[in-house]
Amino acid sequence: MTAIGTPLSKTATKVMLCGSGELGKEVVIEMQRLGAEVIALDRYKNAPAMQVAHRSYTLSMLDGKALRNIIEIERPDYIVPEVEAIATSTLIELEQEGYNIIPTAQATLLTMNREGIRRLAAEELGLKTSPYKFALSKGEFIDAVKEVGIPCVVKPIMSSSGHGQSVIRSEADIEYAWNYAQEGGRAGAGKVIIEGFVDFDYEITLLTVRHIGGTSFLEPVGHRQVDGDYRESWQPQPMSEIALDKAKDMAEEVTSALGGRGIFGVEFFIKGDEVYFSEVSPRPHDTGMVTMISQDLSQFALHARAILGLPIPNIAFHGPSASKAVVVYGKSNNVSFGNLETVLAEPNTSMRIFGKGEVDGHRRMAVILARDESIEAALNKANRAYDSLEVEL
Repeated sequence: MTAIGTPLSKTATKVMLCGSGELGKEVVIEMQRLGAEVIALDRYKNAPAMQVAHRSYTLSMLDGKALRNIIEIERPDYIVPEVEAIATSTLIELEQEGYNIIPTAQATLLTMNREGIRRLAAEELGLKTSPYKFALSKGEFIDAVKEVGIPCVVKPIMSSSGHGQSVIRSEADIEYAWNYAQEGGRAGAGKVIIEGFVDFDYEITLLTVRHIGGTSFLEPVGHRQVDGDYRESWQPQPMSEIALDKAKDMAEEVTSALGGRGIFGVEFFIKGDEVYFSEVSPRPHDTGMVTMISQDLSQFALHARAILGLPIPNIAFHGPSASKAVVVYGKSNNVSFGNLETVLAEPNTSMRIFGKGEVDGHRRMAVILARDESIEAALNKANRAYDSLEVEL
């Protein structure tokens, strides 16, 4: 029998979130709705999830000693990594000592960089992927580009939101791609992956939740990216039953191999009825923010239920929906959002302002959500709301 205690008491069920961005913020809110006591960690103060957690700590989560010290002070019932850059060796040790890492320490290790998960999917599980090579030095990189062929995509093995990612379309792009990848890695310079182009019709995120009752799949999420960073998503992405069944089979295979409980964002390229595995994140996915308006239980609510061992008997889908990322450009620590009465004027629209403290260059600061009779209508509604938004720096 699952029981949850009283927050801030000796009976509290304590959840520690390692990473406190906008996705983590929603996880904290859902955990607190279920009565959990939540501690949020991040590398900078007042990160979005810290603003709603019971308490927080500021540290580099690549610092295993500092991470262990906080965990030993707090002794959480669940440790939930929400970022790729984390001291996985420390998590493995802690799991062996009896701590509950979500979904597992091994899953965190394999998915924290693109090499671990690609080798698992392609080489161990035999899933269809794009051609790829890894390179640690510039010389290896040049050779790998020749072997994979141009055009190709270059990414640091540890990065997110498109940082360090570029496309090589001619030999003239090789030097820039290498330097940019070295600058964009989450843990600094290092190994990169070179991926051959896949001739695909569209790409999806198949949100897959492993829970006490088995594995459930959400409606497929389509999305548009700019330089590897999500800009729009919609649900459901139209696709053939054959392709959807293949994606579900692959998602179940890779998430079963990773193990544990929680939501996984499994990404695929789709060409007709053919499906190519791309990546998987063992946590809520940015493209899945659309579920905050498309479903009765968002990906964050599902993640919380799965982690706490609560049942998920059904997931009610409300209808075609869309999300539009609000990316702010410039430099400021005093961003404000205006004309919200117009932004939210239409029925079935919503918005989340993340509460990030500053922008220096460009940063995703909010998301607009819309639901309508069709995907096209939902996207149009989200874009009308976006066009009405006024941002001041």
